[in-house]
Order: sequence, then C-alpha cells, then structure tokens
Amino acid sequence: MTDRDSAAPTRAAVILPWERPERQEANRAAEARLAEAVGLTASIGLAIVHTAILPLRAHRPATLLGSGQVEMQGTQMQEAEVDVAIVDAQLSPVQQRNLEKAWACKVIDRTGLILDIFGERAATAEGTLQVELAHLEYQRSRLVRSWTHLERQRGGFGFLGGPGETQIEADRRMIGDRIVRLKKELEQVRRTRGLHRSARKRIPYPIVALVGYTNAGKSTLFNALTGAEVMAKDQLFATLDPTMRGLRLQSGRQTILSDTVGFISELPTELVAAFRATLEEVAEADVILHVRDAAHPDSTAQRGDVVAVLDGMVKDGTLDGDWRRRAIEVLNKADLLGGVAGIEARSGAVPVSAITGEGLETLKNAIDTRIAAGLDIAEYDLAPADGARIAWLYQHGEVLHRTDGEDTIHLTVRLRSADRARFERA
Repeated sequence: MTDRDSAAPTRAAVILPWERPERQEANRAAEARLAEAVGLTASIGLAIVHTAILPLRAHRPATLLGSGQVEMQGTQMQEAEVDVAIVDAQLSPVQQRNLEKAWACKVIDRTGLILDIFGERAATAEGTLQVELAHLEYQRSRLVRSWTHLERQRGGFGFLGGPGETQIEADRRMIGDRIVRLKKELEQVRRTRGLHRSARKRIPYPIVALVGYTNAGKSTLFNALTGAEVMAKDQLFATLDPTMRGLRLQSGRQTILSDTVGFISELPTELVAAFRATLEEVAEADVILHVRDAAHPDSTAQRGDVVAVLDGMVKDGTLDGDWRRRAIEVLNKADLLGGVAGIEARSGAVPVSAITGEGLETLKNAIDTRIAAGLDIAEYDLAPADGARIAWLYQHGEVLHRTDGEDTIHLTVRLRSADRARFERA
C-alpha cells in the first residue's frame, strides 16, 4: 500500500448483499439499491473507491456473506486501499467484528451508516437529543452481544468478575443511565411541542405536512411554496429537523406548512422510536402531502416504503387509520420528465416541478379543496350587537354567506369541528 495524504478523504467500499428475488420483500432492483447506498455513503463525505453487489445464497451466521465472497472482497479492498466498508444490510455484532478482521478495515452496516448521517445533520437541540438516543440504543445492543472475548470472561461470579467484565458492566450502566436521562429530556421536548400544538389549535391555521422518501425534493417544494430558505440539497437526509412556515392559499386561507425528515427503506428501529416527536407533526396535520420523486427509477418501491412507515404509525397509535383520506400524492421533479404533461398521474395525484414552479398552483388548489372537505358547514343567527362572536367566526372560519337583517345577522360558516364545538359551547 502506498503512503496516503492524511488530509485525503476517507476511502470507502459499498457492499450490497443481494437476496434472490423470490426472497426479496420489495421488488427493488439491485442497481437502484446500490445507488442509494452509494448516495448515503457519499452524503457524509466518504470517497467511494469500490462497490459490489454480492448474491446471497444463504445467511452465514459468522459473516453473512460466503467465505469466497469475503476473501475476494478483502483482496479487492486491500488493492483499493479501503478505510471503511459499508455493508448495506443489518449485521449482527459478531458478523461486523468478523468482517473487520477479514478485511482489516472498519465495517459499518446500514443502521450504523444512517445513524452517522443523522448525527451529522441534526441541527436543533431536539434533533441532537433524538440522534444521541438512537446511537446509544444501537451501541448498547452491540456492547451487550459482541463483547464476548474470552479475556473479558475471566473471574467468577457476577460482581466478583474480572476487570474486563467489570468494565463492560460499567459501560452498560453508563449507557443505560444516559438513555434514561435522554428519554426524560425528550419527553419534556414533546410536552413543549404539545403545548405549541395546543396553541396552534387556538389559531385557525390548518397544518399541511410534507412527507416522502429522502431526496424526493420536499425541502425544495417547501421553499417554492413558502418562499423560505430551508437547506435543500440533492442529498439524502438533507433535512432532519422539522421546519414550519406560513402558506396562504388562493382562497385566502392561511395554513402552516411543515417540512419533515425523509423516510427510507429499512429505517433503523432505533430511529423510528427516537423520532416519534418529529413524526407527531404528521399525526396532527390536516393535510399530508406525500412527495414522490417521479423521475426516480425506484419511485414505486419508495412510495411503498413511505406508506409502510405511515401504516406502522397507525399500528402504534401515533397516526389515525384514515390518514389516506387526508393525503395528497405529489409527483415531484416533473422537469426531469419533460414537464407536468409528461407524467401520467395516479388518480388524485398532482404532478409538479418544485424547480420550475410548474403545477404549484394546481397543488395549492388541491390543498385548499382537501382542507375544505374536512370542515363543517354551520349556520348561525346572531344579534348585530354581538360583534365579538361575529368577529370570532370571521377569524376562525370561512364565512360563505351573510344576510344582514334588522334584528339578526345570518351567517353560513365553514369551520373546523373543534372550532365549531368551541363556538357553540361559548
């Protein structure tokens, strides 16, 4: 191996263990999955110098891959001077350790890679807490299962064990204590967010949440709709922390648009749990915009991954079961397909280009229509002197019709169910 500049970027290999199609749950082409893994790896500044798709005939408990595959990849990585190997699969602690020994470099599995990306991207205090919690949950599983070397099993009974075993227990306890503290801090963050949501409910602003596969163009669309300057890069997981801005629709209705973290296939379970607070924005939304990259060759499979995550939120009680009724599918990146006219949209889907702006007015109209469909229409007869209540209805609802009589003002108003109940209780 040649001498390398210490300032040179870390050299990485991306390895995709690929199961035979009949055993593959998602109908996803190996090349597309490898391209995604390469994109994830490049997004944290690693230089990809070697890639490989390795057919999996059987799951080997020791290395996942076959012995011949391990040996061949080791030779190729040595020639390419690889510093770190990204294996786009979930590795057990034993498999990870054995591959590191065989390849003489650091090995990271898909979960570890995504956690590293999240750790680098998180910007707010909440995001940082969530990422640290996910990291510790992951590391705790590695610590418990992988530190089984004989030299760490010396000594006798539990608390009388040798120094290695004592160190393991101390590390476990330290990680456990930190996890408890982080969960308490996150619970406080969630309570604060709950108070913010309660405050927003007192304002007649419907919530519109952007969801979708990572790099589908959510942040670019967010900026195009609101005029904001949220970081929008052609990069996986460019957005991790939820951002909210006002959006006025053609009807004059004011809404709040929320940009959320992108989903991905096989999202680490540690992150699904840790980012529950972020996903709560979706649960509270009046309209869910499912943004898809219509130009991506794997767009259909990506759609399935997002729907699976949202359905998972239904199962754990985070999201209500009729979320599809509130959802609008947005087929983004139409500019890469010859414009909006070049996209054959599913029923109810809206093709747009966040870059050129084509289709955005149609999307705004669709949002307006969906919000209106979820509102109640009520009629009230109020005295002209009851100015405060009349003003409240104008502020919190959409007055569709008004008739002024000598003694009575008749109003037909479109209201949220909660606002209608509040008004009628008062």
